[in-house]
Amino acid sequence: MKNKTVLVLGLGITGVSSAKALSSLKAKVVVCDNKTKDQLTKYIDELKDYEICYKLGGMDIELEDIDLIVKSPGVPLDVEVLKKAYEKGIEVVTDIELAYRLCNNKFIAISGTNGKTTTTALLGKILKNNNMNVHVTGNIGVGILWEIVNSNDDDIFVIEASSFQLENTKSFKPKVSVLTNITPDHINWHKSFDNYVKAKKKIYKNQDSDDYTVLNYNDAILNKAKEEIKSNIIFFSSTEKLDEGVYIDGEYIVINMNGNYQRVMKYKDIRMIGKHNLENSLAAICVAWAIGVDFEIIAETLREFKGIEHRFEEVACINGAKYYNDSKGTNPDSSISALEALNKPIILIAGGYDKGSDFEAFIKAFDGKVEALILLGETAKQIQNTAINLGFDNIYKVRDMCEAVNTAYTLSREGSNVLLSPACASWDMYDNFEIRGTHFKKCVEDLRRLEDGQKEG
Repeated sequence: MKNKTVLVLGLGITGVSSAKALSSLKAKVVVCDNKTKDQLTKYIDELKDYEICYKLGGMDIELEDIDLIVKSPGVPLDVEVLKKAYEKGIEVVTDIELAYRLCNNKFIAISGTNGKTTTTALLGKILKNNNMNVHVTGNIGVGILWEIVNSNDDDIFVIEASSFQLENTKSFKPKVSVLTNITPDHINWHKSFDNYVKAKKKIYKNQDSDDYTVLNYNDAILNKAKEEIKSNIIFFSSTEKLDEGVYIDGEYIVINMNGNYQRVMKYKDIRMIGKHNLENSLAAICVAWAIGVDFEIIAETLREFKGIEHRFEEVACINGAKYYNDSKGTNPDSSISALEALNKPIILIAGGYDKGSDFEAFIKAFDGKVEALILLGETAKQIQNTAINLGFDNIYKVRDMCEAVNTAYTLSREGSNVLLSPACASWDMYDNFEIRGTHFKKCVEDLRRLEDGQKEG
C-alpha cells in the first residue's frame, strides 16, 4: 500500500477503519462521500490524527491518480464514480477482500440472510472462552482493516460478511465459511434475487480441500450448492438426523463426523430461545468442531450466551405484558422467526424502509398469534394492503416509534407480547437498526416509568 493513492468510498464505520489502516500503511488516502462535512463530523473527528484528503458532498470525483478503490459495503454498485473506475480499469474491492490480501491470519467468515450476527457473536464468544485471540469484525459493526493492522499473526478473525461486502471480493478465501440460510433480501440493491444469491456464494468460491464450508441442510438453495463446493462441507439441521453433520438426536445436539458420534449438550439447555437461535447455535458448533474447540467449552458458552442486542431482546414487563426489541428483524423472514418464537397474543410493531420485499409470507406467519398490527414508516401502506388482502384488518398506522409503543400499551393486557420486529430496514426513519432499537427501548422505558409513577401516586 505504501505510496499508492487509495480512494475510500463511503465514510462510515467501515470507511473510518479502512482510512486509518491505509494511512498507517503509508498509502495516500482520499475519502469520498455524498454527505457533507457537517453530517460526517463524528467520523472525521476519528481521523483527525491521520493525513486524509476529503472529497465530500458528492461522488463526482476525478480518478486520474487513483490506484485502488475500497468501497464501503452500502455504496451502490451503479454509482457513476464506480462506472468510471471500471472503464479506467481501476480495481474496486471491499474491506474484507483487502484484509485477506494484507495478512496470513485465519479467517472464519459467516453470512446468510438471517442469523449471521448472532452466529458471529456466539462463535466469537466460544473461541474467546477457548483462550484464542479473536477479533469479531465485519458487518457486526467493527471495521476489519484497522483490526488487521493491529493484530498478531496467530490471531483469528471471525467476520460477519454481508452480501454487500462479498459482492466485490475476488481472492477472499476463509479457512471456514458459513451460510446460515438464503432468502430474498436487498433485491433493490442487487437488482435481482439471482444476483443476491451469487454474492452470498462468493464466501466459498475460492475455498479448497484444506477448508471447511458450513451449510444449513434445510435450506434448499444451500443443499443444492454442495455440487459446486470444493471444500469440506459440514451440514447442520434442526429437524433431521443427518448421515454426517451436526443435528438433534432425541434431547441432544450431536456431532456425527468421519464415523465419530459425539453428544455436545441437551438442546433445551441453550439459553437463547427460538428455532432460529437453535440453528444459529448449530452453525457455531460446526465451526468450533472444525477448528478443534473443546466440547465442554462449546456447551458452557451456549448455556450462558444471552444473544445480541436488538435481536429478540426482552426489554420490559409492564402490567403483565412483555416488550421485545427485534429491531434487527430487517426482512420478512427474520421477523417470521421472531413470530414463531413467541406465543399468542402478539401485538406487532412493523414497517420501515422499502427494500423491495414481499410481505405475503410475513402476514401468513401471523397464524392466529398476532392480535394487532401497528405500522409505521415507508412500507406501512404496502404491509397494510397485503394484510387486508389476506383477511387481517386489526391495523393501526402511527407516525413514529413512541406513538407505536403507546398504542401497543393501550391494546395490551396481561400475557400480551409486544414485539418490535419491523420486517424492513430502518433507513427511512433511522440511520441504522441499532438506533431504531435503542429508540424503541427508550419509549418503552419512558412508558414503564410513567406507569410506575402513576402506581406510586
